[in-house]
Amino acid sequence: MSYQDAQPHAATYSVLDGAFPPANPGSALAARLRECQQAGRAALIGYLPAGFPTVDESVAAAIELGNNGADIIELGVPYSDPVMDGPVIQQATGTALDNGFKLTQLFDAVRRITEATNAVVVVMTYWNPVLAYGVDRFASDLAAAGGAGIITPDLVPDEASEWFEASEKHGLDRIFLAALSSSQDRLKTIAKASSGFVYAVSVMGVTGARASVSEAARSLVDDIRAAGAKHACVGLGVSTRAHVEEIGAYADGVIVGTALVKALQQGGPEAVGTLTRELAGRA
Repeated sequence: MSYQDAQPHAATYSVLDGAFPPANPGSALAARLRECQQAGRAALIGYLPAGFPTVDESVAAAIELGNNGADIIELGVPYSDPVMDGPVIQQATGTALDNGFKLTQLFDAVRRITEATNAVVVVMTYWNPVLAYGVDRFASDLAAAGGAGIITPDLVPDEASEWFEASEKHGLDRIFLAALSSSQDRLKTIAKASSGFVYAVSVMGVTGARASVSEAARSLVDDIRAAGAKHACVGLGVSTRAHVEEIGAYADGVIVGTALVKALQQGGPEAVGTLTRELAGRA
């Protein structure tokens, strides 16, 4: 498929016209976040790249993640130009690509993970791989595999008309990012366009574990909720149980990525399970 063939067509939904798809009534993400809220805690969301260091090991690590305290698993799609990712995740996704990772393997991985855990699985992907695969085909295959939605770090609502249609058709959640620099008007657009939750980027720059999480994260979550979002989850920089407790006091979910990828690099899937128990307060 050529890039031209993959371009979005004229669609029903348009940010310029103020037309957004309705909230996903069957959202597994929203249901899981409500369950965690009723239990008096924030959801623990763990990121791992598909295919690293191999497809089988990435599936095993994700299963460890889901069976040791993660409520939601964010499975990353390896991409050749991961502009938002820090060096640890870039190295991991580069290894997966060097080892021949194919996008079709993503859906098999999602299926295997959802069959082996109770965690809700979402995919984090840059938009070009989805375009190249075909937006509707990607949504259809993800839904069939048991995936709940997609986090799209480089797709903005203004350019997401085709994704709006495909996600509504296949019952998938749309997770857009909100940053500290986002205006209130922009946050309102993101809140209306998102379903499941809004991904609150707590620090400026690329991903990576940090010694402390930005104090501005709380303000960003408040602003996202004021803009109309039902759920806001915080990511970028989270690496310890203390961070999870701090952010969990005000956010609906806490997203951990780099620390888990480091654990996988250094100790394999079993180390991911150990760290997950620590992050979940089960150690």
